Amino acid sequence: MNPLSNRRYAFFFMFAFIGVIFVVRIFSLQVLDEGNYKRAVNNALKKITIYPSRGIIYDRHGKLLVYNGPVYDLIVFPGELKGIDTGGLCTLLHMDRREFDKKLEQARIKARTQRRRDNSFNKSATFLPNLPLADYTRIQENLYRYKGFYLEQKTDRLYGNEAAAHLVGYIGEVTEKMLAQDAYYKNGDLAGITGIERGYEKYLRGKKGVRTVLQDRFYTEKGSAEGGRFDSSALAGPDIYCSIDLSLQQFGEQLLQGRIGSIVAIEPSTGEILALINKPDYRPDLLIGPNRNRHFQELITNPGKPLYNRAIRGVYPPGSTFKPVIALIARQEEVLSPATTHGCAGGYHMGSLTVGCHPHFSPTNLAQSLAISCNAYYCQVFRDIIDNPNYGNVRNGWSRLETYLRSFGLGSRLGMDIPGEVSGNIPTLSYLDKRHGNKWRSSTIISLAIGQGEILLTPLQMANVATIIANRGFYYTPHAIHGIGTQMFKPESLRTLHRTMVDTVYFESIIEGMADVMQPGGTAWASAISSIPMCGKTGTSQNPHGEDHSLFIGFAPRINPKIAIAVVVENAGYGATWAAPIATLMMEHYLKGSQAATEAPHLLKKLNVVPETHADSTQQKKP
Repeated sequence: MNPLSNRRYAFFFMFAFIGVIFVVRIFSLQVLDEGNYKRAVNNALKKITIYPSRGIIYDRHGKLLVYNGPVYDLIVFPGELKGIDTGGLCTLLHMDRREFDKKLEQARIKARTQRRRDNSFNKSATFLPNLPLADYTRIQENLYRYKGFYLEQKTDRLYGNEAAAHLVGYIGEVTEKMLAQDAYYKNGDLAGITGIERGYEKYLRGKKGVRTVLQDRFYTEKGSAEGGRFDSSALAGPDIYCSIDLSLQQFGEQLLQGRIGSIVAIEPSTGEILALINKPDYRPDLLIGPNRNRHFQELITNPGKPLYNRAIRGVYPPGSTFKPVIALIARQEEVLSPATTHGCAGGYHMGSLTVGCHPHFSPTNLAQSLAISCNAYYCQVFRDIIDNPNYGNVRNGWSRLETYLRSFGLGSRLGMDIPGEVSGNIPTLSYLDKRHGNKWRSSTIISLAIGQGEILLTPLQMANVATIIANRGFYYTPHAIHGIGTQMFKPESLRTLHRTMVDTVYFESIIEGMADVMQPGGTAWASAISSIPMCGKTGTSQNPHGEDHSLFIGFAPRINPKIAIAVVVENAGYGATWAAPIATLMMEHYLKGSQAATEAPHLLKKLNVVPETHADSTQQKKP
């Protein structure tokens, strides 16, 4: 055989073998090892995020609350930093080399974290966030000198006014927990942290777009990838119409100014929050821009706790505002009728046990007991419920009463659509056993009859009790939005109707007593507005840490109620003294319109509110 021919065959097989190796390797990289292939592609493509405009927030009438303004982040692609003039860049950014190196290392760590999360190379990270416009302009003019650094436009929040800070909430940089839970975010993104901003984050944030560019192995850009085939536009978040009435909110904030407490007002027919007020509060514009973190630290260390949302997180003994609930349950249990009378000799007395009461005529019937707030009456009614022989023993009686109370939404979160709501406390049998031993009797827990002891409610729950009575036995999940987008969409969960275990027929006798509270001889008569038929209940909540809290719940008008309300003023004494006048002025303002002159200027004077400032907001839709 020809040696030359043999050599030719040998070369042929050798090249064929090498070709097979290449084919197998390419197949392995692109098919069997998809991760490597994706990394190669991602290494050749640079994706630049396009941030959408965040949804604007209005009040229920279209008055502007929150809108957007541009902010700029200086971002860095660490893989592109080769041979840049670090000294010149430090001068441009007004920082020394030590600070520059520290921020660059932080950015590298963030980029590595993002790279591991996305399984790709050359990820960017924020180097300097929230640049003012003046800094943006100066940096933009010189940035072409510094390869690997880019300016990225986002939007931050601006505010049409300073109202409703706790309800609207604020945005901030995403946390590690948020990054782990939602792949939408990357390091440096802004997201809702509290309030509506957090509760409706997935609506408000919109959808990011992306611009994809080709780059070579030296990370030099080579133009748009495939003529923009991989690009996508950002989609702005829909506008949200929150449920509050801005004028009512602002007026309530005036009424509570200089005090500690909260006001919650609800539209009974829908469950929409008409006002949610906390004092102390904060200016929402403190938590935007480059000084966001510094202001946050100042607020969180402020002894007045201005960031604390008392309306949904604060818990208080409801005091005498709890008596209508006890009366309703007793009516359903048929141990109480409108004609039932009980005497009061300065309080409720049983052996060595005494629950005090203020001086008043005696005996009283049901309506009278509510109007004058007789403690002795409700101690007796409470015992008639849980000592009912039909239940065999007091433990079964309490279990039955607890079930009723929970049907009013007490002792659990109501499911409000902004985060942070707490459950309050309705004691269980095990809780009472732990607190009092397992041989307790009705007399042991008699303070629960008048809303003291282990019972704790939030102002939101108190307002919801007023809503239930206004509706004669039902409520909708309290919520903070009127509608989303042009279609005014509202999640079905917010339309859920909840019924108590008390039949509608039993409510009118309790409502009669609450109406008498606002009549001559009633505890809130001095705060009544004569042209509006209001129903209410005052409360004075004992506070082991200081002066008593002043409480009031109510609704108006009596027929077809439009507003239900709860007011808590901490360390202010009797409910009739401070909470009642605030509540009645709020109800008048809402029902008669903000431009109408009040019938109770003496109440405004008492609360140190100037009538001329009691005016409607002129905020329009968009600036």
